[in-house]
Amino acid sequence: MEQSRERFANEVDVALAQSARPFAIHNARKVDARGVAEHYWLVSDGSAIIATGDRDDDFAAACASVGLDADADSDSVSSVGSGESMTGSVGSVTNAAGRMMTPGYVDIHAHGSWGSSFDDGVQGIRMARAGHMMHGTTRQVLSLITNPLDVMCANLQTVRGMMGARPDILGAHLEGPFLALSRKGAHDPECLKDPVPEYVDRLLHAANGCLRQITIAPELPHGIDAIRRFAAAGVVPAAGHCDADYATARKGFNAGAGIMTHMFNAMNGLHHREPGPIPAAVEDPRVTVELINDGFHVQDPMVRLGFGFAPHRIAFVTDAMAATDCPDGHYLLGALDVNVIDGHARLASNGAIAGSTLTLEKAVQRAVLELGFTPTDAVEAATLIPAKAFGFDRANPVTKQPLGLLAPGYAADVLLLNPATWAVEHVWCDAHLLR
Repeated sequence: MEQSRERFANEVDVALAQSARPFAIHNARKVDARGVAEHYWLVSDGSAIIATGDRDDDFAAACASVGLDADADSDSVSSVGSGESMTGSVGSVTNAAGRMMTPGYVDIHAHGSWGSSFDDGVQGIRMARAGHMMHGTTRQVLSLITNPLDVMCANLQTVRGMMGARPDILGAHLEGPFLALSRKGAHDPECLKDPVPEYVDRLLHAANGCLRQITIAPELPHGIDAIRRFAAAGVVPAAGHCDADYATARKGFNAGAGIMTHMFNAMNGLHHREPGPIPAAVEDPRVTVELINDGFHVQDPMVRLGFGFAPHRIAFVTDAMAATDCPDGHYLLGALDVNVIDGHARLASNGAIAGSTLTLEKAVQRAVLELGFTPTDAVEAATLIPAKAFGFDRANPVTKQPLGLLAPGYAADVLLLNPATWAVEHVWCDAHLLR
């Protein structure tokens, strides 16, 4: 298994380094935040999606505009191999054979996969990204765990250095070190700090523009000031791992916090006389609310309740750690020992939940097949909403084309899914066929 995973990681590296070619997909059931459409097609010029629709004549014309022959498609999508159909000089036309077609999934909070962490340097990042790419996460913000400040700075520099060659890496999320000790979860208490200006400046300098999100407990002595400083620098602060009261949380959001880190987890909960941070986030239309839909971090009744709190503002995240898509056993989260039993990760020291082994593929499957969410709502929570948190739903300097929809002008990030199981079968990222 390790050899096959290394081979896939190598294929991803090679494919993303090559120039993309035009491609087209037809005979699909389209599902995105704008709804469901049958007999759907799309055409990409190798840079972005240039046309979509459901009329065969329009499909032929769109294909011809980029040098593709609409009639020269494969008999079915199952004949598309890993990159095989992209080896021609012109491009590829794929018959989806009735499969579902969605935008690529966007995960803005995950730590690793396939035995590797995003804190493990270049090799760790490429392996962990391959693990999530296999399951349809075409773009990812890499979450870095609490460590000594110099280690966190070095890890930020690694992420920044990889972004030029990896369009699938959107930047970094620092989950720490500015967290409440009482709500630290699986973070090293020895490394937690108050976000004084010196620390803020060190992290911003090390990131050199790659820092997208930082989780901060707003009640820390310098919490609100740090939120303002990061927001002014173009970072989206996130309220989380906190014990903030309602008023303090509101101050944090008014100061520029635009995300709530994994709602319900590592924060004071709902109470009728002590509302806490959750109502403050739910009431504020500027705030994107993360939710871990694995049935463990948040049990199903609360997933349903939480999803209804903030319609069209819930972003499914995984908080996935290195054990994702791996057997049970011993793993590391930063420098902390983690035991994974029945797919659930807990610190060896005190049994605290230590991230998840979730993929966005599974989160969407659970939402539709187990919780009864509409396909449109489930896909929106894994695509357009996380993209919106950073302005990636419109043209921007990081992704160039917007993310999150199957529409003209959007990035050519496309998934084909099994219509019965919602399992990811084929993946295009930035117009590259990767699976």
